[in-house]
Amino acid sequence: MSSKFNGDSLKTARIYRSMTLAELGKSLDLSKQTLSLYENNKGNPDFSTVIKLSKTLHFPINYFFQEKNINITSGTTYFRSLSSTSKKSRSAEITKVKFIGALYEALYNYIEFPVLNLPKININSQNLSDEEIENVAIKLREFWNLGYDPINDLQYTLEENGLIVTGMNVADQKIDAYSQVVNIDGIENYIIVLSVGNKGKARINFDLAHELGHILLHPWTEDIETLSNDEFKDRERQANKFASSLLLPKETFSKDCSRYPTELEYYIRLKKKWGVSIQAMLYRACDLDIISNNQFQYLMRQISSKGWRKKEPGDTPHVLNENIFKMGIELLLDNNYTKQDVTNIFEESSINLFSDEIEELLNLPSKYLNVDDKPKNNIIELKLNKH
Repeated sequence: MSSKFNGDSLKTARIYRSMTLAELGKSLDLSKQTLSLYENNKGNPDFSTVIKLSKTLHFPINYFFQEKNINITSGTTYFRSLSSTSKKSRSAEITKVKFIGALYEALYNYIEFPVLNLPKININSQNLSDEEIENVAIKLREFWNLGYDPINDLQYTLEENGLIVTGMNVADQKIDAYSQVVNIDGIENYIIVLSVGNKGKARINFDLAHELGHILLHPWTEDIETLSNDEFKDRERQANKFASSLLLPKETFSKDCSRYPTELEYYIRLKKKWGVSIQAMLYRACDLDIISNNQFQYLMRQISSKGWRKKEPGDTPHVLNENIFKMGIELLLDNNYTKQDVTNIFEESSINLFSDEIEELLNLPSKYLNVDDKPKNNIIELKLNKH
């Protein structure tokens, strides 16, 4: 720990909290010019200001004096929407993913996590046909030996094959899910972040499959902020096409769906089997020519009239499985590491965060990392005086 204030850490914390210099300055009664000096290491705040920064940004005081910053190299980040989300919100989530990557890297030094296991896909991402996307989904199912039946637990399947999955309460409700590639120990790793809350399992499954589509189909060296609106929409359409192709394989889903393709009550039953929303199944049924476009439009109007657009039958808030982060920490605790040891592992990697922040990033239970700082064996044995 350094005795010198780290301006880079301040800037990272501010972006993490999705605040501008002006917004942070207003909350601290400081000018944005003064804060800019601090961030650029051209001025040092007094201790009372550091305390205010710590409270306002919810970062430990030590964080602002760490010598090193987290050093995670990341590529692009695929968000579900660019036009309806602010650059400030997206920057905050990108910063959070870097912390998630750093936390993973810290544990990676102690734990053998599953190795990334993805097939090699030779496609021209600039000119993808629907048939090619369908074939990529089939190839992945074959590569992972999934067969053509419903995928019972997509989160587990992804983590088993080396993808990193976590869930957070994302501040911007317009951000559904996003994915980012990070370089850890010279190896590319993909992190998928889900916006948890009241989403049902069907919605979560599609979000996971959608992000997997970006991972397999699209380049990770470009800046998606430079894409035109049409280019971005096309990427999203391709990821949706992949998700439906993966979750609802053409042959097996067609056999199921063709029995009663225009009856919504039947889709409620199919939803339980396939783990996919009724609306996504209707899109897939139309895409496969099981129903006509007119039938699709009629059924979607029926869904609207029933109030199912946002909440379908069977939609209950889905709790994500215990993820690899919790499994990894449990493994350490089972092998004579304490929660304080785990905290120390993170701090050694320049990750100075409050425990509740780590729990939020890694989708751990509340107070899971709380360290019991009460002294042990602090009872003095007293005896009666024999006099």
